[in-house]
Amino acid sequence: MMTKRYWVIGGEYQGADFAALVPGTERMSGPYQDRRKAETEWTRLSCTPAATAATRYAITTETLR
Repeated sequence: MMTKRYWVIGGEYQGADFAALVPGTERMSGPYQDRRKAETEWTRLSCTPAATAATRYAITTETLR
């Protein structure tokens, strides 16, 4: 059986092309065993008053064998 872990990664990017992060804003949260917990963290990071239009986070999945 394969186990999955979830991570929330991202930060504030230097421009609208989302090619490079602003140094010092990088974040990685996790691992989470449950996707819902990762989604809760994604919402907390993405939907704060401090988030700008150049702030972006994503949920990534790691599959363990």
